[in-house]
Amino acid sequence: MTLYDHYLAAQGLVSTDSRQPQPGTLFFALNGPSFRGADFAAQALERGARHAVVDDAALAARDPARYTHAPDPLAALQALALAHRRRFRGPVLAITGSNGKTTTKELLTGVLAQKYRVLATVGNLNNHIGVPLTLLRLRPQEHELAVVEMGANHQGEIGGYCQYAEPTHGLITNIGKAHLEGFGGQEGIAKGKGELFDYLAAHGGTLFVNTADARLPGIAAKAVAANQAGPAPVLSTYPGPADTYPAVLLAAGANGLRLRLWDGIETTTTLTGDYNFANLAAAAAVGAYFGVSGPQVAAALAAYEPDNNRSQRVRTAHGNDLVLDAYNANPSSMAAALRSFAAAPDGPKLVILGDMFELGDEAEAEHRALGELLTELGLTNALLIGPLLRAAAAACPAAHHCPDKAAAAAWLRQHSPRGQQLLLKGSRGMALETLLEWM
Repeated sequence: MTLYDHYLAAQGLVSTDSRQPQPGTLFFALNGPSFRGADFAAQALERGARHAVVDDAALAARDPARYTHAPDPLAALQALALAHRRRFRGPVLAITGSNGKTTTKELLTGVLAQKYRVLATVGNLNNHIGVPLTLLRLRPQEHELAVVEMGANHQGEIGGYCQYAEPTHGLITNIGKAHLEGFGGQEGIAKGKGELFDYLAAHGGTLFVNTADARLPGIAAKAVAANQAGPAPVLSTYPGPADTYPAVLLAAGANGLRLRLWDGIETTTTLTGDYNFANLAAAAAVGAYFGVSGPQVAAALAAYEPDNNRSQRVRTAHGNDLVLDAYNANPSSMAAALRSFAAAPDGPKLVILGDMFELGDEAEAEHRALGELLTELGLTNALLIGPLLRAAAAACPAAHHCPDKAAAAAWLRQHSPRGQQLLLKGSRGMALETLLEWM
């Protein structure tokens, strides 16, 4: 049997984690930095997997009914994803960007689901393993459109994903200061994220461009100019003179963003922070491009509920109104969140921030700039957590700095904020949501 035959025999169920139940799956024994996947293949089979792909040729030779040999199981997984993706005839829309890609993906999935049977990336499975796993969930006889999120922390990744995802449409949410260390600075970020537009332009795809980001129109134009096959369609997703599907931000209050769509329909969303308007506008514009009606778009945007520590509104046990945005952070998203929080209605406010990771040589300067921004915005009632934020505390002397979460928990127990507006934001590795019980 070929590998694709094994995939079909497993009814499209694919797994990579031997610790989980494996009811009839095709298991790929992927290698990690400190383990060899083949060592856990037998465990996966014991848990119910029907077949395993391993890089152990001797093991596969001894029991070919249960094992297939692949010198690189990850490359085999990605090759299988490509073979399967080519059996799907519908649009494949790829989403990447420094900030907002998961929120935009969720919004857009809700909008498109008003008219189509949509497959979308689950959670943030957007890396070199998550992208092929998403593609292998496609059911060509069932799904009509796919939305695939692509994350990256260095150049070459997005271009690599495109080789087996083969997107037909693509959206870059923005170019911000995320993963500066891996990309080699902001120019590297622009180049890395722009690989999506490069692929689309070279293959006759459609580019959705957020014109509110000053870099993206140029990245799109350069990609199209370099394409030898002729111009690719380029459509704006942000309100502007050339936007076919404009959306207008009417209000950005504590209860959510209110906007007007291109046909005059108004809708109120549960998302707060005016920085989320670009995500909403993108979902509306792309949905309209695919023929979703204004009332359907409005209903989908209104129904969206943020979760997983992304822009969530939480009423805490101590009576605080909390903006829980602790899934991740970088200088761009931090600045946007702080400016939005500062513009919220007057009242006692407390900012609780954690270190920003993967900034490389720019870490100290970016954290110091964060402290300067706190001072500029008048958000000096701040709790800064982590060794990197010591630089921010030096630039914002009124803030309180804690070296770690244990010290922050002790500070919160002692000061116990009540009846305040709170913003909680930091990089994923900080896991700041574990402090909620003291808020």
